[in-house]
Amino acid sequence: MQLHHIKGYIQSIYLVEYPDKLLLLDGCSRADVPLLQEYIQVKLQRELYDLKLVMVTHMHPDHAGAADLLRRLTGCKIATANVSGQWYSGMEGRLMHLTDILLTLWVANKMKKPRRNIYYSSQLQADYQLNDDERLPDFDDWKVISTQGHTDRDISLYHKLSDRLYVADLMVKVKTKFIPPFPVFYPNRYRDSLKKVQSLNPKIVALAHGGEVKLTAEDYRSLIQHAPKTPMTHWRSVKAKLKKVFS
Repeated sequence: MQLHHIKGYIQSIYLVEYPDKLLLLDGCSRADVPLLQEYIQVKLQRELYDLKLVMVTHMHPDHAGAADLLRRLTGCKIATANVSGQWYSGMEGRLMHLTDILLTLWVANKMKKPRRNIYYSSQLQADYQLNDDERLPDFDDWKVISTQGHTDRDISLYHKLSDRLYVADLMVKVKTKFIPPFPVFYPNRYRDSLKKVQSLNPKIVALAHGGEVKLTAEDYRSLIQHAPKTPMTHWRSVKAKLKKVFS
C-alpha cells in the first residue's frame, strides 16, 4: 500500500495505490477531477479504471463533489456511511447545499485559487453503505470509524497496518493549532467522536485541511475543551450576526 497525498482545490486528496487497484479516501470536489485524471494517468502511469472505490466521508462540496463524476468516468464504486436519507433533503437542504458551494468558493478565493465550476448534485446514491467498524469492499485492510458531529454521517477511515486514520473534517489545522470544523450540527456526537479517535490514538492522523499530523494528548484536550456545546450551523451563524447588527 502506498498513500499519495495530493494538493486539491481547497483540501488534501489521499489516493491509495496497490499493484492492481486504487482507492480514493474521499470524494473531493468537482474541480479536482482533471487533477486526479492527470495524476493517475501521467504520474502513476495507471489506467483510470484502476480506481475501484471512492469513499465519501460526508456530503460537503470538497468531499462528495467529484464522486459521481468519477464513477461515470472510471466505473468505480462509491461507499458512504450507512445513514438513511439524504443529507441535503427538502427545501432547507437544497438551500444549505447552495450555501456550502458558495462557502467553498469563498475559501478558494481566500486561498487565491481560480474560480472553478464545483457544482454537483445534492443527492448521492451510494453503491455501498457501511457501518462503524466495517471493512471497505475489496480493501479490507481499511475500515470505517463512525465520527459523526460535523454532520450526521461523517466517517473516518483507519488503516491498522500503518496505524493511520483519515479523519476528513473532524478537525482543521490552523497554523499550529487544531480547531473544530464549521459547521458542527451535533455537538454531543462531535465530542464523542473526538474521544473515540483519542482512544484509538493512531500514530498518524490525516486531515482534509492540514495534511498528515501527529496529535498529542494536549491537542485532544484542547479540541474537546473548545468543542461547541450547542449546534454551530449556517442558520445560527446568520441569526447571531443579524442580532449584532440590530442590537
